[in-house]
Amino acid sequence: MEANSRSTGRLPAAFLTPGSSSFMDFLGEHSPELLPGNRALPAVQGAFEAPHGTTIVAVTFPGGVVIAGDRRATMGNMISQRDMEKVFPADEYSAVGIAGTAGLAVEMVKLFQLELEHFEKVEGAQLSLEGKANRLSTMIRGNLGMAMQGLAVVPLFAGYDVGRERGRIFSYDVTGGRFEEQGYTATGSGSVFARGSLKKLYRDDLTKEQAVTLVVQALYDAADDDSATGGPDVARRIYPIVVVIDDEGVDRLTPERSSEVAHSVVQHRMEQPDGPRAALL
Repeated sequence: MEANSRSTGRLPAAFLTPGSSSFMDFLGEHSPELLPGNRALPAVQGAFEAPHGTTIVAVTFPGGVVIAGDRRATMGNMISQRDMEKVFPADEYSAVGIAGTAGLAVEMVKLFQLELEHFEKVEGAQLSLEGKANRLSTMIRGNLGMAMQGLAVVPLFAGYDVGRERGRIFSYDVTGGRFEEQGYTATGSGSVFARGSLKKLYRDDLTKEQAVTLVVQALYDAADDDSATGGPDVARRIYPIVVVIDDEGVDRLTPERSSEVAHSVVQHRMEQPDGPRAALL
């Protein structure tokens, strides 16, 4: 049957019959070797370096959430790319930011986008935000073998929960463990410094514009102390990718708007290099 399908150029019947609402399950059944976690790695002698994405931050505000990432990718102690994109729309009301092994991370995001699109086409409805977060958790768990060999992917997932009418943030570990974050979080090599910045500046009554400024401030602080995180590159006109998600859907800031916020932060840092101060009490 399969040989006949190949000779006639027609797709097998299984490809044309709606089955599982999970694209990952479908792929695992028909072409399991295409799943990232099922690939056999070649034998490597000596040190091996692959490009890594670094810092992602996310902040909620009344009515939505903002997720942002710096643009630097590193390979060991070298900068492998200065303008990498690390934040991608997952669907109409959610986005995912990647940290970890860059190639695998981008591939996982593309599979995740297909997973959500496949579900919507088969079921005729979108997954809940909780369901999307769980699907991503399953995908990360499927990459555990790669992670144990040093090729880890640790994304950050954020979206607008239509049912609850608010923004939500989910973080993960390499085993697929899923954790809902309250207010703000960060992942990647500069996450310790970014989270410290967010902790002192975050308020639960931020406006959308203030939340955008806050994530850029946090990325600046991360770049200030973490060599793997890239700050605003004014000379090359490379600025953070910032995505806002609210009841109107996913809205990625234009390069002009992103540069405007970044320039404002840089200008204030010229006067106060360590950034804005939080009140003692």
